[in-house]
Amino acid sequence: IGCEIYVAPGSRFDREAGSGEDRYYHMILLAENNTGYQNLMKIVSKGFVEGFYYKPRVDMEVLEKYHEGIIALSACLAGEIPRYIMRGMYEEACKSALRYQNIFGKNNFFLELQDHGIPMQQTVNAALLSMSRELDIPLVATNDTRAEDAQAHDILLCIQTGKVVTDENRMRYEGGQYFIKSEEQMKELFPYALEALENTHKIAERCNVEIEFGVTKLPKFEVPQGYDSWTYLNKLCMDGLKERYPDDDGTLKERLDYELSTIRRMGYVDYFLIVWDFIHYAKTHNIPVGPGRGSGAGSIIAYAIEITDIDPMKYGLLFERFLNPERVSMPDFDIDFCYVRRGEVIDYVTNKYGADHVAQIVTFGTLATKAAIRDVGRAMGMPYAAVDAVAKLVPNDFHITIDEAVKKSKELSNLMQENEQINELIKTAKKVEGMPRNTSTHAAGVVITHDPVSSYVPLATNDGVPVTQYIMTSLEELGLLKMDFLGLRTLTVINDASKAAGIDINEIPIDD
Repeated sequence: IGCEIYVAPGSRFDREAGSGEDRYYHMILLAENNTGYQNLMKIVSKGFVEGFYYKPRVDMEVLEKYHEGIIALSACLAGEIPRYIMRGMYEEACKSALRYQNIFGKNNFFLELQDHGIPMQQTVNAALLSMSRELDIPLVATNDTRAEDAQAHDILLCIQTGKVVTDENRMRYEGGQYFIKSEEQMKELFPYALEALENTHKIAERCNVEIEFGVTKLPKFEVPQGYDSWTYLNKLCMDGLKERYPDDDGTLKERLDYELSTIRRMGYVDYFLIVWDFIHYAKTHNIPVGPGRGSGAGSIIAYAIEITDIDPMKYGLLFERFLNPERVSMPDFDIDFCYVRRGEVIDYVTNKYGADHVAQIVTFGTLATKAAIRDVGRAMGMPYAAVDAVAKLVPNDFHITIDEAVKKSKELSNLMQENEQINELIKTAKKVEGMPRNTSTHAAGVVITHDPVSSYVPLATNDGVPVTQYIMTSLEELGLLKMDFLGLRTLTVINDASKAAGIDINEIPIDD
């Protein structure tokens, strides 16, 4: 588990330094153990949140602080050391190598040999061999890999960079040797550095990260003095039960006790307090919040402490649909807020738990069928009208794939057989459809963590807002607390209308 990072030539905060390729250098960081994985997440987060300038960049300060448990490689021709060598600045390259060795340690920094058939790599490799002997820094042999289909990968590069394949001055991979080479092929390339091949294997053997899945990691809810989480939840429930059911003969108390014992046994006491707290904040600050929907409305606890406003006893709702000891999974309240003031509730949670303990969740837009055809056609340099005509032959079925479209549309199938360029367009689009195209922020998901979020997941920013780099399903697998703060326009409309009419919507009978 690792990352190709970008290292700023000076400070990560500097937005003026260098131009073009001198804005940042490449570097490979591999997590040797769990400490290294934790530090790698911190490094990547710093790059996105603090150092983003064309690319997410870190600097020496970040690497020095979070170097433990990480194996570093000097990277490809875009690394700092190879750049100095290509410019004839061997002494500077040596100084740079020693600086990295000093940061990561004698056995954790390697000079990286590559040979993809690019002439400049021979020059760099010769210098790295000398440097390794002079400075006693070990070598490692590596090979960049990319998609099995070179042409499809080239088209993706064009889509990413907004270029056409025929553009002379565009990013491209030269040499054509970007695949996972066998041990024999690597020995043929590096007969003069067999110890570098052995180090490739040794590094792989050294890297052992174990990520914990399925263990709930709830933040701690701070309760008033004299209480712990359990006694405070009990107090809230008993007060709420008297308020909601003043005539209870003890029957409902039994159900409440059963629900409380289940929640305690499953480890979700703090979860209920966290949800109660921000809903209580919304209600006491006149922020419209939904009455509760989904399986959470089956909990008498949720009704007693006003997380929901639907009486589960009146409608015969089942608690087991929400929480079932036989099927352990994180409880999940879907909570709607007025879409205008939803941000105030998120701000409250951020202030309460700390800005570094709260983040919104990333979501990836993917290349849908028609978008894939249009993007690939543009990258291939085809006229817009011709590509648009092909895209319009795809039936408007929900989630249709290119394979299904070719089967369903006789016209599209015939066009592929008659026109070689259209055939190439569809074949290439098929290889890139479904791939990530852009990132955005999940409409509702917010994660709240016990330790800083970057201890569990790397962070990025979208429009200045911190977001996780892992999607919602991955966060759930990691056992993190994910809350849905849904902005619902309907609540805003109801609130505005009832204000204008001078009525309290909560006082109107449900059948009126």
